[in-house]
Amino acid sequence: DGDGDGDGDGDGDIDVDGDGDGDGDGSSGDMIIDDDSLSAKATVHANIKSVDMKRDPITASEVFDIIRNIQDPEHPLALEQLNVVSEEHVVVHDATCNDNDENDDNGTDKPHCHYSTIDVRFTPTIPHCSMATLIGLCIRVKLLRSVPTRFKVIVRINPGTHASELAVNRQLNDKERVIAALENVHLLGVVNKCIANGMKGDDS
Repeated sequence: DGDGDGDGDGDGDIDVDGDGDGDGDGSSGDMIIDDDSLSAKATVHANIKSVDMKRDPITASEVFDIIRNIQDPEHPLALEQLNVVSEEHVVVHDATCNDNDENDDNGTDKPHCHYSTIDVRFTPTIPHCSMATLIGLCIRVKLLRSVPTRFKVIVRINPGTHASELAVNRQLNDKERVIAALENVHLLGVVNKCIANGMKGDDS
């Protein structure tokens, strides 16, 4: 009778096995798909897509929470405790495209959809701090392990706070140099230790 009730009696159910009976008795391998079920599934998938494309942006506060407890390489204190990092020196641009449902995360229809960046400036404890590069490396590695891959991570020294500011900045933002540095087993161990100790601070 064409009522689409999904009861398998052939009166409106979708027959996907091609035997024409739609009786769902198992004799011909019937599989019954109700029209209402298809509509509901389509609605769910559409809603999921909408949620994905309207995700909440990552904030400077969240990024600061990721790096604040990294342990200093020389002292048993966190970078925040030494005033090496602060939330005011974290700048985040997250290309969420929340106002454009037709865009993906990094689409090109609007200027603010082109890229996502995290820019962290840190202040070494003294102008001639020998650990400045290592501190910056710890910050960079922790962020790369923690934030989505859509972000370009920039780590640099606060202007005027270190004697070798430009040289350190070049090293920290040169991908090949960073990769080469982390191939040093001893250096990687130090970085991992600073990050791991910082994670203990997160739990406290």
